[in-house]
Amino acid sequence: MNKRSSRGSPARPSQARFPAQAVCLLPGVVPEGTRRRILAAALQLFASQGFHGVSVRDLAQELGLQPSALYAHFPSKEHVLAELTLVGHQAQHEALRAALLEAGADPVAQIQALVGKNAALHATYPQLAIVANEELYALPSELAAATLELRRQSAALLLEVILRGVALGRFFCQSPRVTAAAIGAMGLRIPYWYQPDGELTIDTLANLHAELACRMLGVC
Repeated sequence: MNKRSSRGSPARPSQARFPAQAVCLLPGVVPEGTRRRILAAALQLFASQGFHGVSVRDLAQELGLQPSALYAHFPSKEHVLAELTLVGHQAQHEALRAALLEAGADPVAQIQALVGKNAALHATYPQLAIVANEELYALPSELAAATLELRRQSAALLLEVILRGVALGRFFCQSPRVTAAAIGAMGLRIPYWYQPDGELTIDTLANLHAELACRMLGVC
């Protein structure tokens, strides 16, 4: 639970949960301009401090704007978060669908493609991954609904491949649903430890995650 200041607003954590680094917002999803600047600044602050640790005043100060100027682009701080979570899940779902189509009909190749792409996305867009995954539930249900539906569809892609692989005798697991949930969660911690300037490339990371998923499914 967040500590609160004497004025009743959430206090900033003494240490950021996510180290500051260059913000990487998906190219092309939002046109250049003030709206994109707001999203990029919010992405950095929400990833580092958490949604409840950032006020509208904090966001405006980061941008060098008056708080009232933000409301010309977003009705509330929740609407800023809603757009970020939706953008993140849309990008993931579209990338997973494309990877699945490119992999062909073999369930093993499909799993490798899905898991590898998911790992690469979490490593390439760490702030967006953190905000989209961890701050989503700060939203009221009406603002979270579209994102939750995309999340459900992405999870269904993975489960369908696993069920088909089991039916074809390509996968061996006691519970396809439990295994799908475990595989789907593999990428969630990547943004916290992966260093893009380290020895481990994103391609190698993606391949390692794909191999781990195959082992979980009994593929040697």
